Amino acid sequence: MTSEEIRNANRAYLNAFDKWLQDKGLTSKTITRHVSNVDFYINYYLADYLGEEAMQGCYQVDSFLGDWFIRKAMWSSGSHTKASAASFKKFYACMLEKGFVAEDDYDFLCETIRDNIDKWLDAMRRYNDLDEEYFYDF
Repeated sequence: MTSEEIRNANRAYLNAFDKWLQDKGLTSKTITRHVSNVDFYINYYLADYLGEEAMQGCYQVDSFLGDWFIRKAMWSSGSHTKASAASFKKFYACMLEKGFVAEDDYDFLCETIRDNIDKWLDAMRRYNDLDEEYFYDF
């Protein structure tokens, strides 16, 4: 699939996610934040940078939040990293509920986030510290 084809498919996923969040009773502001975080991940990183579909995102979150997001998103910060991780968990919970990802995939995503969030936050701190060289091993 081309990046454009992937983005077209992602539009449907994002619409379904938006409705799912509305059904959960979240505020408009919170929904906008979650959808925006996921949109950036699945369209700019997965589709454009990696050429992968959204459903592969369960397996790319470490390379995204632990490196690419830190270097490429000028608004990246510790709080944005945490917010993005929360958004990804919600998005893929929605995708699990709708049958687009398997439970093993969703579990892998959640374990990756749980096991690596502190490492990602430390990498963010080191990257933004002008007195420290930025080294990160995958």
